[in-house]
Amino acid sequence: MILKNYIISLVLFFGLIANNVSSQEKNFQLKQGDLLFQDVDCGAFCDAIEKVTFGYNGAKFSHIGIVAFDSIAKNFIVIEAVSAGVKKTSLKDFLNRSHDKNNNPKVVVGRLKDDFQKLIPKAVSYANDLIGKKYDDVFDIDNDKYYCSELIYKIFYQANKNKPVFELQPMTYKDPDTKNYFKIWVDYFNELKTPIPEGEPGTNPGLISRSQKINIIFKYGFPDGWNGE
Repeated sequence: MILKNYIISLVLFFGLIANNVSSQEKNFQLKQGDLLFQDVDCGAFCDAIEKVTFGYNGAKFSHIGIVAFDSIAKNFIVIEAVSAGVKKTSLKDFLNRSHDKNNNPKVVVGRLKDDFQKLIPKAVSYANDLIGKKYDDVFDIDNDKYYCSELIYKIFYQANKNKPVFELQPMTYKDPDTKNYFKIWVDYFNELKTPIPEGEPGTNPGLISRSQKINIIFKYGFPDGWNGE
């Protein structure tokens, strides 16, 4: 397996293990359009992402998906962009990717504020239309491929009549301590034979989790870095 696929697979599919369900989790009710922020344990690749981004309450989020109601299965699923492309994933499989020390999913739920709830039906419809699209391995906001947070940015952008709901920021692939590129990124982009897109506009799960357009309403477990209750 080439390095690109190996790294992405680690980020997005690491560790499907059993999960303990707390009473708090049993009482919590997801809604269509909820955003699931996830701390995935994947070694150097996630470490590089998490060192240059931070999420709500300091959480180290490296992945995001959107909750949708599956009319065929009659239950909630997650639409996400992974190495296989944009796809539907069962809620159980999504939650079971990584766990905290108490064996609870390192997943936090964000819900759009009331002023933006009206965008959810169209955003979810757009997300469904994009299922099968390829993964954006070069993180180009303008191509017809999608990485996890780009998918969320784009579907709400379209639902809001081509006006941003979430923001973009210049991306960096440099270690803030050394000011040099992380080796994992150098190897990754060398294999792709493409320049590192330093400074190009993009987004990430941590940035979206800190958006003023959403409320963080629930946590299944404690993501790394979390400094709240």
